[in-house]
Amino acid sequence: MRNGQRVGVVIPALNEEQAIGKVIGEIPKWVDAIIVADNGSQDATDSVARQAGAQVVRENDSGYGAACLAGIAALPSVDIVVFLDGDYSDYPEDMEPIVAPILQKQADLVIGSRILGGAERGSLTPQQVFGNWLATRLIGLIWGERFTDLGPFRAIRFDALNALAMSDRDYGWTVEMQVKAAKAGLRCAEVPVRYRRRIGASKISGTINGTFKAGAKIISVIGWHALTGAPARAARSN
Repeated sequence: MRNGQRVGVVIPALNEEQAIGKVIGEIPKWVDAIIVADNGSQDATDSVARQAGAQVVRENDSGYGAACLAGIAALPSVDIVVFLDGDYSDYPEDMEPIVAPILQKQADLVIGSRILGGAERGSLTPQQVFGNWLATRLIGLIWGERFTDLGPFRAIRFDALNALAMSDRDYGWTVEMQVKAAKAGLRCAEVPVRYRRRIGASKISGTINGTFKAGAKIISVIGWHALTGAPARAARSN
């Protein structure tokens, strides 16, 4: 518990036996619940995560969003949900500045920006950097909400997360959250976070096919929401 608020962490993971124990071990002790959503691992991710002290849920339907949704469903009663990856690219000990704006009632959603934080050389591929730039610029142009990153390390009020009715089950999870938050008029913030080269191979950006699919999905999510709802800033001015 942090400042009277219960905090739960959701970690989607796929074949992260070498990294998941390190991730869990560096999560601050004030976190109330750690859920590892195992997205069909064929290695010892499950057992390593349990030994490190996390609760593990299995989601065999492949997809980053599917794992996140399974992790959310397994959470006990919490006030804030933090998401981070299981590959040790994020710095779990940096969780404090990510949840702080929510604890201080200054934000509903906080994105850990790898762009503002200065990611380690080689930790982000050129296509990731360009994709983040394009997606965040489009969100700014359409909904007036300024982001610099679609980073996975983020925190959100649990009631706000429920209200967003997240549904994307694969590559569009992070951008869906940010677009829906902007459309709903949530108070959004970014804080700089460190980012390092992951342990193991990326399931998405490490392959040409994965990169193409992720990029196409991100743009399609933005386009669909742009066509099916009025921008939040415009709606509030009427």
